[in-house]
Amino acid sequence: MELTAVDDLFDLLDTSAAHDDCEAVDLLAHALQCAHLLSQEAPDDLELQVAGLVHDVYPAVDPGADASHDREGARLVAPLLGGRVARLVGGHVAAKRYLVSNDPAYRHALSGRSVETLARQGGELDEAARRAFDESSDRDALLALRRADDCAKVPGAVVPGIGHWRPVVEQLVSAG
Repeated sequence: MELTAVDDLFDLLDTSAAHDDCEAVDLLAHALQCAHLLSQEAPDDLELQVAGLVHDVYPAVDPGADASHDREGARLVAPLLGGRVARLVGGHVAAKRYLVSNDPAYRHALSGRSVETLARQGGELDEAARRAFDESSDRDALLALRRADDCAKVPGAVVPGIGHWRPVVEQLVSAG
């Protein structure tokens, strides 16, 4: 599967509302919260905001792919949303692994589900991978996405709905 139209992306996002990721909120609520948090933190970075919206979209395609959902999600969104959004989506698990590797307190702040998936996603990064992450031009955006991802699990949080994000995505797609 490959996303090539905004309508297809929003259909998939709508479908994600039916998927429970064993967290306190469904995948759509999580996506909306994450995108909203990033819009507050980085109001001029539409690619980062959209990456927050779509970073966990792949489980709506394959609910059993939590170990590879970052890479598969990147592959899925790249044709429509471009290289940077795809890199951010593809790197959000590496950012979790980086933070766990560099900050012992971070692991304790993770949700139970994030701790559970961490082992399947490779656990802590080794020294070479940490250095490579530090040298990435996307490092700061990846860390912002990861932290928003961790915070975007609040039941009943009031954030803009899916309709708010369509013009943002359309603007990004038309600029690409």
